[in-house]
Amino acid sequence: MSRLTGLGQRLYNGKASFDIVGKRRTWYIVSSCILLVAIGSLLIRGLNLGIEFRGGADFSIPNATCSVEQARAVAEAKTGSQAIVTVAGNGTVRVQTEPIATAESTVLAKSLATTCGTTADQVKIQVVGPTWGSEISKKALQGLIVFIVLVALFMSIYFEWRMAAAGLIALAHDLIITVGLYSLFGLEVTPATVIGILTILGYSLYDTVVVFDKVKENTKNLTGQSMLTYSEAANLAVNQTLVRSINTSIVALLPVLAIIFVGAGLLGAGTLLDLAVALAIGMAAGAYSSIFVATPFLVQLKEKQPVMIALANRVHARRGQAAKKANVSDGETDTDGQLLTTLDDAGSRQQPKKLPRSKRPKN
Repeated sequence: MSRLTGLGQRLYNGKASFDIVGKRRTWYIVSSCILLVAIGSLLIRGLNLGIEFRGGADFSIPNATCSVEQARAVAEAKTGSQAIVTVAGNGTVRVQTEPIATAESTVLAKSLATTCGTTADQVKIQVVGPTWGSEISKKALQGLIVFIVLVALFMSIYFEWRMAAAGLIALAHDLIITVGLYSLFGLEVTPATVIGILTILGYSLYDTVVVFDKVKENTKNLTGQSMLTYSEAANLAVNQTLVRSINTSIVALLPVLAIIFVGAGLLGAGTLLDLAVALAIGMAAGAYSSIFVATPFLVQLKEKQPVMIALANRVHARRGQAAKKANVSDGETDTDGQLLTTLDDAGSRQQPKKLPRSKRPKN
């Protein structure tokens, strides 16, 4: 930890630096590969929507003694359609079917209870119609749109439109990766998943705003000097917030991972798993995008401004002149191949020795 703290101090003071902004093409390639996998999975496999979105009946059978095959056979025999059967960590068997009437759900619950060695009153039934599921989807989409609009307005007012655009690119990056990984691994999308996605978008925005705030501080009155370009000042800001971002992400991920392994894995709380997986994926993607996507994209937009182009030219011209002076002082060959030296490098001049006064010729 002390080494990490020492590294953080050197990064903040500029004594050490990672060229994150300068290598933005590398980060773009990495992100593009991940996004292609995520988008490809969404197009090919789609999302595994829970019954809250697609509609259906859900039966939870605690302390079940039946196998998955037995429960599936009973459900499909009663409904005449395919059923999805899973087993939670606490021994609860969960059976999902197509939408059925209330009377049919009661009959199926009794049959499942008999097969799985429990009573009908112990079986929890949840019946969701497809209309209600589509309404939930619509509300989730409306919430996402409102969130994005508010984010764009906030960042445009507090920072500028270029920072707002870079921040929205980072948010889209995190959203696509999170949803794409849900599709890739076949994880069920429930209302808890939607809540988790909205939560991680807020976390991603927070991390991006922290970095952008430091960029804004470092680039204030930047055009009035000729020592640093915009990309160098922004890269310094990323380095200054790098350790902070890593520490914040680790601290935030630890309780989420505990929810996944303890709450969902050992206790079998499926709702916690839906929420925690979205948080874990989104937090990791958000920490990455705020450093390796948002700021490099912002620099790419800013470097197209004429004033920033003029600043970069001044900085490079100043450094070129300083390099020439350093080369001349150290000694370099001119166009004729002659060695240019200073008086100090040339050595003492050879002058004739003066004779003593008594030996000088008299006029």
